[in-house]
Amino acid sequence: MLPTTLLAAFLPLLGYVLAQDDGSVTGPTSSASAAGYSCDATKCKLPDCNCASTDPPGGLSPEDTPMFLVFTADDAVQTYTLDAVNQFLAHRKNPNGCQPKMTYYTSLNYTNYTLVTDWYVAGNEIADHTMTHVGTPPEDEVTGNLIALNQLAGIPLKSIIGFRAPYLNYSVDTLKMLASLGFTYDSSASAATPVTEDDTDAFWPYSLDYGMANDCLTVDNICKGEPKLPGFWEIPMYAMFDNRGVDGVHLMDPWLDAANGENAVNDTATLEYMKNTFTAHYKGKRQPFGLYTHPIHVSTTVPGATVSNSTIQMINDFLDWAQEQPNTWIVSSEQLLAWVRNPVPLSQLDTFEPLKCSTPAVDPSLKICNGIPQNEAGLLDHCAFSDFPFYTCYGCPEEPPTPSNPSPPQSTESGHQTRFRLPANCSTPFWDPLKGDCICNSSTCAFTDQSRPIGPNGANLTGDEVPTSGDGAQSSQSANPYVPFNGAAPLAALPAGVWSAMLVGVVGALVGAFGVLARV
Repeated sequence: MLPTTLLAAFLPLLGYVLAQDDGSVTGPTSSASAAGYSCDATKCKLPDCNCASTDPPGGLSPEDTPMFLVFTADDAVQTYTLDAVNQFLAHRKNPNGCQPKMTYYTSLNYTNYTLVTDWYVAGNEIADHTMTHVGTPPEDEVTGNLIALNQLAGIPLKSIIGFRAPYLNYSVDTLKMLASLGFTYDSSASAATPVTEDDTDAFWPYSLDYGMANDCLTVDNICKGEPKLPGFWEIPMYAMFDNRGVDGVHLMDPWLDAANGENAVNDTATLEYMKNTFTAHYKGKRQPFGLYTHPIHVSTTVPGATVSNSTIQMINDFLDWAQEQPNTWIVSSEQLLAWVRNPVPLSQLDTFEPLKCSTPAVDPSLKICNGIPQNEAGLLDHCAFSDFPFYTCYGCPEEPPTPSNPSPPQSTESGHQTRFRLPANCSTPFWDPLKGDCICNSSTCAFTDQSRPIGPNGANLTGDEVPTSGDGAQSSQSANPYVPFNGAAPLAALPAGVWSAMLVGVVGALVGAFGVLARV
C-alpha cells in the first residue's frame, strides 16, 4: 500500500497539475456580433425560461435585487480542501443568520467520499466535474461521476443538478449531452467583458431555449441560436478586471495572478481590483459576482503548502468588505439559480426557502452512518486502495470506480460488511446504510429552521449568533420528507445507460450479500 505520508506529499502536486491551466482567460470570449443572440421575451417566461440579459430577472430594479456572491470550488474533496473553504466561510453569516453555502464541483480522483457526504448533509451543493478531470468529457466521465457520487457518497441523483467542465473545456456536444442526461445547468462559460462596457456579456443566468450567448468567440458551433436546449441553463462565470480593464481579465483563483501587467503577485493590487469589480456589479445591474476557487491552492494544512498568510488574509478582507455592503448574500450556484427562476424582491427574502438554513433533526446519540459527524463516528468503512484510499458510509467496492465501471460490486473481504446504498425515497441524513432502514417517515422527518428574520430595510445581520433550538429555532415537518434539505430541484429521468450501470452495481451488491449469508 502507498504510505499515507507519501500520498499526502503527492496531493499538492496533483492539485497543481490539475489546476495550473484550469480556468484562465486572456480576453473577451464573446461579442454581440458573434453571439447573434435573439430571444422572444413574450414567450420565454420564468421559471423555466429566461432570456440572456444584463437586467435582473423578473423585471426587478437593481435597487430591489440582492447582490449575490457565488462561491465555488473545483476538483477533489479532501480534508485539506474543506479546511481551505472553511477558513473563508465557516465564521460568516448571511443577512438571515445562516452560514453561507457553496458549490463543490467534484472530481473523484483522490476524493474522500465520506467528506462529500458530510459536506452535502451540511447543506452545500455537490456538482459534477467528471470522474478523472477530463476536459470536453465523454459521456462515461459524466455519468460515471453521477453514479459514484450516488453509490459511494450517498448523494441523491436528483440533487446533482450542475456541471462544470475541467479546464473549462467544453463543446456544443457537451451541452447537448448534459441536457439529455437531465442536468439543470452548466457553469463552464465565462463572462469576460466588464459590466461597464456596452458590449458586456455579464448576463444573469439564462436558459438555452434560444441558444448560448457566452463563449461565442472561443467555442465552435454555439451561439447564433445554438444549441437550442429548452429548460437547460447556463450560469456564466463572471470575470474580474484590474486597472487595464478588458485587457486585465482574471477568472479562477485570481490571487494566483499578477495584476496590472506586473510580473509578481501583489495581494494589495488583487484586493483592489476584486473590490472594484464587485462595486461595478453592485452599483450597476447587480449581476452576480463569483469567487471560483481550486481550494488546494489556498490550503494551509496540505503538506508542503505554499500559500502565504497575506493571501489568506486578503481574501478574508475582501469577503469582510463585501458583506458590509447592504443586501449581499454568499450563495451556491444552486441557490443563485433558484432565485433567478423565482425572483423575489429584497422585502420578501425572509420567505425564500432556498436561502434558509434547515438542518436534519437527528438524535445526536443515534449511531448511524449518515454524514453527520457525531452520528457516524466509528461506523465509516475504510477502503484501503493503494493509489487513493478513502472512507465511505456505503460499503467499499472491490476496486476503485472508473468511467467504464463506476459502481463495482461491494467487497466482502477483510471484514467488510455489505452495506445498503441510498434509495430514492429516503434523504441522506435519515438513511442507515448498515441496516438498510430509513429512520423516519412522512410524519417524522423533521428539520430545524435556523434562519431568522432579516433586519429592517434588509439590514445585514452578519456576525450575530444564530438562534439555537432553545431560543427561537423551530422544528418543522418537511412538506416532502424525501427531498434533500438543501432544496435541490429534481433531475429529469436519467438515460438507460446510467440506470443499467447502476443495476450492475446493485446486482453486484446483492451477490456480495448472498455470499456473506452463504458463509454464515
